[in-house]
Amino acid sequence: MRRRERALAARDPVMARLIAAAGPCTLSPRLERPPFETLARAIAHQQLNGTAAERILGRFTALYAPAAFPEPAVLAGTADEPLRACGFSFAKIRALRDLADKVGAGVVPDTPELHTLEDRTIVERITTVRGIGPWTVEMLLIFQLGRPDVLPVNDFGVCNGFRLAYGLKGMPTPRALAEFGERWAPHRSLAAWYLWRAVDLSRTGKLPRTGRPPRVTLKKKKRAAPPARPRKRIVKRTTRAR
Repeated sequence: MRRRERALAARDPVMARLIAAAGPCTLSPRLERPPFETLARAIAHQQLNGTAAERILGRFTALYAPAAFPEPAVLAGTADEPLRACGFSFAKIRALRDLADKVGAGVVPDTPELHTLEDRTIVERITTVRGIGPWTVEMLLIFQLGRPDVLPVNDFGVCNGFRLAYGLKGMPTPRALAEFGERWAPHRSLAAWYLWRAVDLSRTGKLPRTGRPPRVTLKKKKRAAPPARPRKRIVKRTTRAR
């Protein structure tokens, strides 16, 4: 990891300052967790803050005690009512059932097969699951499989860290970030980790100063809708009978 940090720092002076400010990368892949559990947890976290999602997951795993986490076939045999009682929406229940079915059918690879596949193939296969998009699979690639060259260009934290670290006036477009990030290859997962740290450093006032911002395409700011004009009050005239 230290060798990769030095290689990344040599390619980009802003990254070099980020690495010096944030310190050594502590990213540690969770190789022991099966893909089904990783993806099921990701579904639970969608559109929720971490605390709420973990409460739901706590009630969910308690259904299957003493097992630490249910097997796909066991989840497939669970009725909707207990899952709803845990806090899952009907949409998430459908996503969990589709995930269990696709794991059982081999569409979602098991861990040994995942290690033999290229990143793009993994994304293509797993995104066939209802409710799972590329971002979720990118998180699996980085945090579970430890793939070294993944840049999640649609991740808000990565985009915001890039904005802060490079002194931009707005958020970069995903395409612009992908093109700029080519200079970080083959260490783009490490670059993403340090862009996440840039957000933390900015909050504590420890983010290194940057020079002239790079020329990258920024997302267009949404224009605020004009205020609604007050409706004219229509006064109906009545004619008096003569």
